[in-house]
Amino acid sequence: MTEKQEKILEAALQLFAEQGYAATSTSKVAKAAGVSEGLIFRHFKNKEGLLDAIFDSIAERTKKIFADIVLTTDPQEVITKILEMPFKIDAGEYRIWRLTYAMKWQIQNYSREKIEPVKMAAKNAFEKLGYKNPEAESELILMLIDGAATAILLHEPENKMDILNSLKEKYK
Repeated sequence: MTEKQEKILEAALQLFAEQGYAATSTSKVAKAAGVSEGLIFRHFKNKEGLLDAIFDSIAERTKKIFADIVLTTDPQEVITKILEMPFKIDAGEYRIWRLTYAMKWQIQNYSREKIEPVKMAAKNAFEKLGYKNPEAESELILMLIDGAATAILLHEPENKMDILNSLKEKYK
């Protein structure tokens, strides 16, 4: 991806999150990115193409994180890695994750399909560990990490490592 394409995507993500997807025009994105509107159409075809490119970028990041979990065989390690996900978000990436979370709610693009491999890994781990209801435990742990990610991104709690340690203690 070229530097101009990255500038366009960054401007689009910021404007979509701050002003709303529906209220943001490609001309606003072009102005914020310092490029012509025609360049946006050349690279992304339309506003929906911009949004797709933003979510593709996030999907690539999450695939790497998920692969490490799904390829882990030790059930306790699987649970630990899942719990650690939101706590290991690099502070330098908070902005992009904050904006991505904001966008999910605006356009109702909160697909459970993308996290399904992690859910299955959690369910299998809970089964191997002898939990009474592995399906419910896998849902619960995903809810916990989603809430943790939201809290970390919005409030940046100073005691986030204490929180992680408490979660690990509950799931040892």
